[in-house]
Amino acid sequence: MKKGLMAIVSLIAAVSLAGCGAAEQTASTPQTGGDAGAKPQVYTTIYPLEYVAKRVGGDHVEVTNIIPLGVEPHDYEPTAKDMVALANADMFVYNGSGLELWVDKAVGNLDKKKTVIVNASEGMDLLKATEHEHEHEGEAATEEHGHDHGEFDPHVWLDPTKLKAQAEKVKNSLVQIDQAHAADYEKNYEQLAADLDQLDQEFTNMVSHAAKKELMTSHSAFSYLANRYGLEQVAISGLNPADEPSPAELKSLVEHVKEHNISYVMFETLVSPKVAEVIAKEAGVKTATLNPLEGLTEDDVKAGRDYLSIMRDNLETLKVALQ
Repeated sequence: MKKGLMAIVSLIAAVSLAGCGAAEQTASTPQTGGDAGAKPQVYTTIYPLEYVAKRVGGDHVEVTNIIPLGVEPHDYEPTAKDMVALANADMFVYNGSGLELWVDKAVGNLDKKKTVIVNASEGMDLLKATEHEHEHEGEAATEEHGHDHGEFDPHVWLDPTKLKAQAEKVKNSLVQIDQAHAADYEKNYEQLAADLDQLDQEFTNMVSHAAKKELMTSHSAFSYLANRYGLEQVAISGLNPADEPSPAELKSLVEHVKEHNISYVMFETLVSPKVAEVIAKEAGVKTATLNPLEGLTEDDVKAGRDYLSIMRDNLETLKVALQ
C-alpha cells in the first residue's frame, strides 16, 4: 500500500467520523439520499457497474464513476477528492474479486450507517485466475499475477448473465435505500435483464455457427465470455494488461497462432496494441479490437456507445475472427 493511498484512507476515516451522529440511519434503514428529497448518491468503480446503476436507478439517482474516462482500472488509485466524496455516498458499488486494489482499505473506513456497500461479485461462481493464464507463461509469472490480482478473475461483466446478477444486487440495494421508488427500480431492472438475456442469446447463436472456437486476446480479460459460450481464450498477458510476455513467450505465441490457424490477434481500447501487432505481423495474420469494457473513452461517450452496443461490436468482431 503506497503512502499516498494510506493518507487518503486516513482522510476517509476523518470525514466519516465527522459525519457520524445519533440521527443517522443504519444501512438496513430506508434512506432518501442525504438531505430530504435529494437523490441517492451512488458511486461505482468501473464502467459496467456505472451502466447498471444508471439503467436501474434511472432519473431517481445520481451515479458517479470514480475511475475517469480512458483510464485502465487495474492499477488505478483514486484521488483524495474522490475518497472524500465517496465518504458521503449513500451507496458504493464495486466489482470486487481483486479488481480494485484500493477498495478493501477504503471500504474499511466508510461509515456503514451512512453508506450501503455492494460487492457486486460476492457469492458468484468465479473462475480462478490460475486456470486461464495462457500456457506460454512460466510458473513464476502465474504466481506474480495471482499475488497482484487475487485468486479469481474479476472480469465477470463480460458474461451478460453475470452482469445481470450484479444488476440485481444493485436493484436490491437501491430498493433498500429508497423504497419510495422501489417499483421503478424493479421495472428498470426487468428491462435491463431482458436486454442482457437477448444479448446472451445473440452470442450463443453466433458461436453456434462459428468455425473456430479459439481467440487470442491482448490480456486475460475474456475468460468469462469464453467460458459462457464454449470458446477458448489464449491471452498474451495475464489479468493485468500492463504485463508483457518475454521474448521466448512471444515466439511461442507466434507459433501458436500459426499452428492453431488463428486469423486475428485481438487488442484493446485502453492499452497499447504494440505486442498484439508484433505477434500478428510475425504470424502473418490480422488484428482487431475486442473491448473488455473496463472503461469508456471520450470518443465512446461522444458516439453514444454503451455496454450493449460495445458488446454487440465485440460480437461482430468475433463473428469475423472465428470464421
